[in-house]
This record gives sequence, C-alpha cells and structure tokens, in this order.
Amino acid sequence: MIAYKAGFFQGLAHPTRIAIIEMLREGELSCSALKARLGVEQSNLSQHLAVLRSRQLVDTRKDGQQVFYSVRNPILFEILDILRRYYQTHLNEAIEVLREVEAEEARQ
Repeated sequence: MIAYKAGFFQGLAHPTRIAIIEMLREGELSCSALKARLGVEQSNLSQHLAVLRSRQLVDTRKDGQQVFYSVRNPILFEILDILRRYYQTHLNEAIEVLREVEAEEARQ
C-alpha cells in the first residue's frame, strides 16, 4: 500500500502533470487542447500523459483521430485542494516568521 501511495504522488510530481490535472477540472479535453493550453511540445506532453495514465490518474477516450483525457476519479481534485491548503498554511507561517525577523532587526 505504501508503494502504491508513493506511485500516486510520483504521478503528480511534476508541475506540468499538476497543470494537466488542474485543466481537466473543466472536464474532458483533447490532447491538442492540452498542448495548446500548456504550450509544450507534443513529445513532452505525451510523456507526461503516459505517466498520468500509468498511475491510473486519467482515463482516455478516442474519437476518430483525437484522444480525449479526463480525470479517472474526481476525488483527485479534492486531494489537490487539500495539498494547496496545506502548502498555503506553511507559506503563511513562513511569511509570519520572516515578518517577525524583519521587525526584530528593525528594532536593533
């Protein structure tokens, strides 16, 4: 189970893959739409999509020549929202510490 969890997070361990998942919040998107929005090379996008597929984070649907991607389980969006709140809390704490240090230095 730990290896599965690690693999899940490895699937998200790149800004481009997180951006893809965030774009899929709107719903299913074609590979060409993702490429246009991300502004990346097709080969680069294909590699990231392959990782997301191998980690079972996205599903695909073929319609003619186009391949459409969607998030396999919408709970993934909730996980990303929780992680965003987690990092925002830590960022706010770090900012507060920096303000305290600056205030202390100004008093000296």
